[in-house]
Amino acid sequence: MKVQSYLFFDGRCEEALNFYKKTLGAEISGLMRYKESPEPCPEGMIPAGSEEKIMHVAFRIGDTELLASDGRCQGKPNFQGIGQALTVANAAEADKVFAALADGGQIQMPIAKTFFSPRFGMVADKFGVSWMILSET
Repeated sequence: MKVQSYLFFDGRCEEALNFYKKTLGAEISGLMRYKESPEPCPEGMIPAGSEEKIMHVAFRIGDTELLASDGRCQGKPNFQGIGQALTVANAAEADKVFAALADGGQIQMPIAKTFFSPRFGMVADKFGVSWMILSET
């Protein structure tokens, strides 16, 4: 078995991918737009004019592959009750990644030393995805 996160950006997937490329070094390994689907989408699934939106994408951040989509392209991504844990090598990298993800987002717990990590903080990025940043050293 394999469990992977699948993020639905509800019309903002390409913007999110570009943000994650810039802030986290994300690399796309496969991408399909709605217009490229071998079968037409069921009527009413996506709004007219959404053919360029992303139907499915696989991308890597470090050693982890994530999956994502624009979903139904309604413009209201909702990431309640789930978060991504991102472990980095050291405190300096943790501070850098935390600040990048917080740009335009909302700090949920400021990054600081904790009993379980030299640097730990929680932030929801500008798309609403929650991230827990931990440093190994």
